[in-house]
Amino acid sequence: MKKLKQLAKANYSVRMSNSVLAKFPKLIDKWQYDYGVVFKGFEYIYENTGNEEYFEYIKKNIDYFVQDDGSIKKYSPEEYNIDHINNGKAVLFLYRKTGEEKYRKAAQLLRDQLKTHPRTVEGGFWHKKIYPHQMWLDGIYMGSPFYAEYATLIGQDEAEEIFDDVAKQVILCAKHTKDPITGLHFHGWDERREQKWANKITGCSPNFWGRAMGWFAMAIVDVLDFLPQDHQSRETILAIFKQLIDAVLKYQDPETGVWYQVVNFIGRNGNYPEASASCMFAYALAKGIEKGYLDSSYVKALERAYEGIIYRFVEEDENGLLNLNGVCMVAGLGGNPYRDGSYEYYISEPIKTNDLKGIGAFLKASAWIERLFK
Repeated sequence: MKKLKQLAKANYSVRMSNSVLAKFPKLIDKWQYDYGVVFKGFEYIYENTGNEEYFEYIKKNIDYFVQDDGSIKKYSPEEYNIDHINNGKAVLFLYRKTGEEKYRKAAQLLRDQLKTHPRTVEGGFWHKKIYPHQMWLDGIYMGSPFYAEYATLIGQDEAEEIFDDVAKQVILCAKHTKDPITGLHFHGWDERREQKWANKITGCSPNFWGRAMGWFAMAIVDVLDFLPQDHQSRETILAIFKQLIDAVLKYQDPETGVWYQVVNFIGRNGNYPEASASCMFAYALAKGIEKGYLDSSYVKALERAYEGIIYRFVEEDENGLLNLNGVCMVAGLGGNPYRDGSYEYYISEPIKTNDLKGIGAFLKASAWIERLFK
């Protein structure tokens, strides 16, 4: 606890935020999900510090996409890509702060995608139209927290229906991806068992990718912000969260305190400590502890994780700005060229410095660790 408190006082959230402002004055490119992870980090740090520069950074970037009539530049609802919902969290934040109608309309546009988004037979959102009949852990993070927050801000008239649907997404994904032996969750699930990567009996992909489980852990702890305390599925979702954390902690590297790219193969040839998953698990731990979903016995694991992240992945450059090393650039299933979900596939993807998914997760983790000691 003492070491964690010292690290919290070092204000890594602010240092990394300021480094992002310097290195990425404009994130503008296309409407893609990794920006939203960074913006969520900035939102938390803005709440911690009151620094308007962080608010303006979110607003400037979102305003490039969200037009005065609420339309979203470079966004195509008919693609039915659940990743495209993630930036909606920043849209809702701006609506909360400003009350501007264009943000409400933009959020409504994203919610409307979910009204017609294709689903599995049981009602789980497909990850993308181009990945039919599949649920991925990633998709729960991309869609569900936005969906739940939307219900509290804009869709109050349909809130009960939405909360039930949000809970359904988490519970279905957990049910179909959980490995009964390790308690870990496989990256994806194909209800038709048609994909080459899908196990013909379970429909699951063959490996435990760290960031996929990180997305899922963050998704659950964020959904709980909005799911009513008396919702019939809240206790079930809390149990899923705790079970996931307990399973993941069994694979925390005893030497470094962080997690590997393929979580259950610590030290296997080609495997490596991976920053984004480690930051996501640290965030889920910190927020889970702060919110009371996890008791104080989890603080030691959080301390080891954050210390490992700082010393393993964070470095200061010659200008005093921070870099985050060791982030898997991307990983998926299927597509062209075909990604088969094998161990060899996951360790073959490029490793990047300052990948936004890793930076966003680091900002979120740091912000909530610092809240623990406010």
